[in-house]
Amino acid sequence: MRLIEQLRQDLDDGGLRGSFLVRDLDSGAEIGIEPDLEYPAASLVKVPLALATLDRIRTGEINRAEPILVNSGDLDVPGLPGLTKFRHPATIALEDLLYLSVCLSDSTASDILLERTPPAAVTEFLRAHGHSEITVRHRLMDLSDTPAERFPSGEGYLAHSLAIGAGTAGRGHPVPQLDVSRANSGTARAYTDLLQAIWRPSSFDPAVAERTRELLGNNILRQRLAPDFASDASRWSSKTGTLLNLRHEIGVVEHADGQTFAVVVLTESRVAATVQPGAEALMAAVARRLRDHLRH
Repeated sequence: MRLIEQLRQDLDDGGLRGSFLVRDLDSGAEIGIEPDLEYPAASLVKVPLALATLDRIRTGEINRAEPILVNSGDLDVPGLPGLTKFRHPATIALEDLLYLSVCLSDSTASDILLERTPPAAVTEFLRAHGHSEITVRHRLMDLSDTPAERFPSGEGYLAHSLAIGAGTAGRGHPVPQLDVSRANSGTARAYTDLLQAIWRPSSFDPAVAERTRELLGNNILRQRLAPDFASDASRWSSKTGTLLNLRHEIGVVEHADGQTFAVVVLTESRVAATVQPGAEALMAAVARRLRDHLRH
């Protein structure tokens, strides 16, 4: 298809490789670019973690109101949002940790939840509901233990150079968080299927799916795809994922006319820079053109 060829060229010109999939959640029509390519998932796994946690709350295995004491003063990690920035101990209800985990992408909150529902249990939950292509293997704070944290301030480009140049053709990598056989991982198609199961009737409990949609709708990280999908006539609900040269976002756009599309974008950059607003604008522009093709 000429559109796909053109978009691939746009991505290449911008130093990006990407896995994209846009699906009409009612008709099932879809369009994508390499949607079955497996990527390290970074913070995207906070969505299946939320689903598994909410389901255990539903069944009474864990208490949504359990008060959890967080000794925040011991958690300072540069660059991470949420509890690591607290200066004093805080008591937070378990369910409120879900808000921090999904809406602020707070990895400390996520890891507290993973203490109660470990990675293997989250993966087992996904398998039980027919989602076999998303795997949760490790805690989220591991994402802050990469070469980027070991170089002095101002030399982040060195860590990005390593991330870009050291991968193998089989998606392996000496940085374990970038190796799809050791990292939390998934494909664009797998995350699209997950979003469909959250937005449309599925084996997920309706109340669990509804609360997950609410959390995704309250996501405050809106610098990537949101500028191209949020408007007065549409609602954008999403979750981002970031790790070294990886920039991801998964979301659903609900238009006022009733059309609803899942949009999943997983990308890796060839540019050795930490801050890349141009890459985020490009991934959003490509995703929007794919959505426009389906919509019109």
